[in-house]
Amino acid sequence: MQTRSSLSRPCDGRPAARARFTAVALMTAALLVSACSPGSSSIKPSSAASARSDAASAPVLAPLPRAIPAALAPYYTQRLTWRDCGASGFRCATLKAPLDYDRPGAGDVRLAVTRKAATGKGKPLGSLVVNPGGPGGSAVGYLQQYAGLGYPAEVRARYDMVAMDPRGVARSEPVECLDDRRMDTYTQTDVTPDDRAEQNAAVAADEKFAQACGEHSARLLRHVSTVEVARDTDILRAALGDAKLNYVGASYGTFLGATYAGLFPSRVGRVVLDGALDPSLDSRTVNLEQAQGFETAFQAFTRDCLRRTDCPIGGRGRGTTPTQAADHLRAFFRKLDGHPVATGDGDGRKLGEALATTGVIAAMYDEGAWSQLRAALTSAMKGDGAALLALSDSYYERDASGHYSNLMMANNAVNCLDLPPAFTGVDQLRQAQSAFEKASPVFGEGLAWQSLNCAYWPVRATGEPHRITAKGAAPIVVVGTTRDPATPYRWAQSLAHQLSSGHLLTYAGDGHTAFLRGSTCIDSAIDTYLLHGTPPSPGKRCS
Repeated sequence: MQTRSSLSRPCDGRPAARARFTAVALMTAALLVSACSPGSSSIKPSSAASARSDAASAPVLAPLPRAIPAALAPYYTQRLTWRDCGASGFRCATLKAPLDYDRPGAGDVRLAVTRKAATGKGKPLGSLVVNPGGPGGSAVGYLQQYAGLGYPAEVRARYDMVAMDPRGVARSEPVECLDDRRMDTYTQTDVTPDDRAEQNAAVAADEKFAQACGEHSARLLRHVSTVEVARDTDILRAALGDAKLNYVGASYGTFLGATYAGLFPSRVGRVVLDGALDPSLDSRTVNLEQAQGFETAFQAFTRDCLRRTDCPIGGRGRGTTPTQAADHLRAFFRKLDGHPVATGDGDGRKLGEALATTGVIAAMYDEGAWSQLRAALTSAMKGDGAALLALSDSYYERDASGHYSNLMMANNAVNCLDLPPAFTGVDQLRQAQSAFEKASPVFGEGLAWQSLNCAYWPVRATGEPHRITAKGAAPIVVVGTTRDPATPYRWAQSLAHQLSSGHLLTYAGDGHTAFLRGSTCIDSAIDTYLLHGTPPSPGKRCS
């Protein structure tokens, strides 16, 4: 395949009505982190199972001391100055945090915060901090455009809804790398290379991206790790006047929330982790298991598609099998590789294999987008690639004027700092490629090449695979969807098992994340927990 992203955004976006799809894509393009420390050969590329057994012995994230260090006291005692910020019903402020927690006197980062005050009567429950994922998704934009309006009325009535753009993201000193023109080139790079020249071009694209990030964001690039963002979140909690953190995180936001719990277990309030990541896995395993997740989602899409008369890769009455449908899609991608189709794009972009594959990937995050995907594929196969290009653009957060948000830049910056790269070079990738193709015949090759992105990063990773137990924390609800493409269900099972107070809530269904996506059972269980502190019963399963 050919998407140019680090696919983890994975990952969610509590989409409302059908602004929903853009939000989901926003949250997801971020997962495929990278893994396996440079030069390490302990993870066999053909065996995710062996990597999972190694994960069981991963070190545990140690909590920080409860006492606030004297050097951090000025940050913890700061008062937020709230102001109007152009979004009706919301107020905004700027939070200061140390750039380097090991050297608090070395400078600050300024973090954008927004809040919508509780709207109802009843006993106030404090603040509810939300994060939509990524890494790289704007939490401020998410709250103002969706969560602050679309969360259950009773939740909004009892909580002040709060969001903070993490350091390096959107309004919080964003990481900057490529300009819009160069991003257009980057997103169209072929990551299913057919020859040495295309292979060299794919490598060069990652090298140029990494070099640009190092040139334009040198000050921040070493300090955008999830651990640092979790520490920023504790400063936010204190500045809001809350003794404990109440939090809902989706996709990558689950990793952030779990990391917070691991560092500050005594300050955990009511925490929901929806579409969970497994922190014990190395980057290569994450990418491989996500490839399997996308294959599962594609098979679900295909089964649904083949029952319909408008299915462009088969359909009712045509006797097409799911395997044949997948072959039809791969053949279409190969055709686009040599003969891109027109899109009517003002910047002259045509729909080639890379952008088409990204468009299909984007629609896997939300089954509500499947009808949109069927129509887009039908048009593209007739020579009009505009609709499929629009899906791809929504994934990359490219607007109608051709401007990209910093989603992909922040995504790579965080992922490449949190874990060592999946592959240190093309030779390692080639050895693992067959495992990726077996995991996902449609997307595997491209996802393997995407996993090379951190190999050339200008900053060495500071994190490693680890388990999070958060011993002593209040009950934490972990939500997993059985056919989630971006955060496979087994990740939620693993995280819930790791957490000493984890409670697994299962949604048997499709799409990325589960809360506020149509299941009354899921929504009721989470609402009850947020409002009354009662977690779901053990083994609770919804559909």
